[in-house]
Amino acid sequence: MNIRSVLVANRGEIAVRIIRAAKALGLRTVQVYSRADAESLPVQLADEAIEIGPPAAKKSYLNIEAVLAAAKAADVDAVHPGYGFLAENADFADAVTAAGMKFVGPSGEAIRLLGDKVMARQVAEKAGVPTVPGSNGRVSDLAEATAIAARIGFPVMLKAAAGGGGRGIRMADSVEVFERQFPQASAEAAAAFGDGGLYIEKLIERARHIEVQILGDGENFVHCFERECSLQRRRQKVWEEAPAVGLPDNIRERLCASAVALARAVRYSGAGTVEYLYDDATQQFYFIEVNTRIQVEHPVTEMITGLDLVQEMLRIAGGENLSVRQEDIRIKGHSIECRINAEDPLRNFMPWPGTVETLSVPNGGGIRFDTLLFPGYAVPPFYDSLLGKLIVHDDDRAACLDKLRDALDRLAITGIPTTIPLHSALVADPHVRAGRTHTRFLEHWLDTDFAALTRAKEEA
Repeated sequence: MNIRSVLVANRGEIAVRIIRAAKALGLRTVQVYSRADAESLPVQLADEAIEIGPPAAKKSYLNIEAVLAAAKAADVDAVHPGYGFLAENADFADAVTAAGMKFVGPSGEAIRLLGDKVMARQVAEKAGVPTVPGSNGRVSDLAEATAIAARIGFPVMLKAAAGGGGRGIRMADSVEVFERQFPQASAEAAAAFGDGGLYIEKLIERARHIEVQILGDGENFVHCFERECSLQRRRQKVWEEAPAVGLPDNIRERLCASAVALARAVRYSGAGTVEYLYDDATQQFYFIEVNTRIQVEHPVTEMITGLDLVQEMLRIAGGENLSVRQEDIRIKGHSIECRINAEDPLRNFMPWPGTVETLSVPNGGGIRFDTLLFPGYAVPPFYDSLLGKLIVHDDDRAACLDKLRDALDRLAITGIPTTIPLHSALVADPHVRAGRTHTRFLEHWLDTDFAALTRAKEEA
């Protein structure tokens, strides 16, 4: 491998994850940090740490010039962007490369191509990957959009052409609603991504969200099977598992093969995720987007395959070919991940920065907790509320759910409210246990089952 050192251009649990993977490969690690993160765990773990600005992300973690200056000062060979912040910024990828360092991820060209959802959809169609019925590219104005929506048939979704994370998305079940939502969606997309462009997709009722993990070195491409991410709140994933629940083998084979075809079409390099909607009623799947980075939920794939995806990314960036062939990758058991956030589920998921007083983490075979926490850590108010991810693995899904229930009972974080109670309630829910969920399930569940549960607790 032709890299000896790596700068981590991120923070929190993913920074910890990258540092540990890099150290396992014998690489020197350099962590950048804002003043709000001066005492954070990544700063403590890295071989070197460099402050790059004030707490505001746009002046630190999103400041390309500051990150590059730190990388040059530390004389690193590579930069790993993690997820979020600059991870899918093509200009950043190009700037890292132009500065003579390796960007741990795909090229800026690939990020531009796949990061724009309209262009990615066109690439998918050329590669023979099924896509959701919708507009053929961006819509130019409200009149064109309304005509396309009427042709497709309501309900439909308005989606931002750039970016992701659930922003710039609106659903409409009639022309009247559509005409109100169009300027709102465009304004939100422009504010979030600097691009108000929109496209239209048919809304698939009771869809499941399934994604395929891919790896490529520019010449060789493999999939690492699929994950299911159907439990979402406000289009943000809450709970992920691998493999997808009850997915027929023939569908799995077609789904994963289509993701590899897409990776091959763009000569993909690094780790990426191809995301789909799946309709149980028709057994049809539809491409929706590509995430050109490591995903928050990558640990469940690691648990069922035995691969270290972050190490694989570093090896690829270091000029090595893929270390595995497709026939080497097998599904072993089942894995579930719960995102533990600093939010109060009893108060409409209000974010809750504060100081962690005590931390008790469950241990044992098949249990993993990826986190940025330690006792006395002050959770800052400036960033995403993710504190860590509780991941379990067992021989099958039923055993995995039981192990998760026990692990949640033993995971204790005091000083701030967290979403642990949400997951404890979900793991006991009969619909969740039976795998009868979809992308709109959790919103309804929060209004009914969880609401009843919280009322009972408050009355008690």
